[in-house]
Amino acid sequence: MNEALQCLLNRKSTKSYTHQQVSDELLDKVLEAGLYAPTGRNNQNVICVAVRDKKTRDRLSLLNAEILGANNDPFYGAPCVIVVFADCEGTTWVEDGSLVLGNMMNAAEALGLGSCWVHRARQMFETPDGKDLMRQWGLPETMKGIGNCILGYPDQLPAAKPRKEGRIIKVD
Repeated sequence: MNEALQCLLNRKSTKSYTHQQVSDELLDKVLEAGLYAPTGRNNQNVICVAVRDKKTRDRLSLLNAEILGANNDPFYGAPCVIVVFADCEGTTWVEDGSLVLGNMMNAAEALGLGSCWVHRARQMFETPDGKDLMRQWGLPETMKGIGNCILGYPDQLPAAKPRKEGRIIKVD
């Protein structure tokens, strides 16, 4: 089977990570794959903020957990978080950011990394603390959080779940 197709069929959401940090080389490849995701009218109005600094990563985890109403780590111990933002003044900003996240998760699989989309980025960066981080990172207020792509080396490989039947309709 084609290697790219095999990667797409094998990717699973990883929810258990080792403490080993993602190398610069692999992180750069994942981020580059995100930059090559299609965007509406090729506007490329998506920004990725890669966070490996433990203090900032833990701050993001706490923000996400507070919105979730939980007291555990919604990032499952992953040492790296890529926050994806898109400019809400565009017409396809949610779709554009979503495609970037998908590309990055598929690239992670191809590189032997685990990944998972963790939701609530929009709500995280609507809080005063989230807005403060955006200012520190130099992001304009028109940028809205789309999702968090957590990355790391899987501690356990996720089990494959069977696909639900009846989800394809062909009209010939």
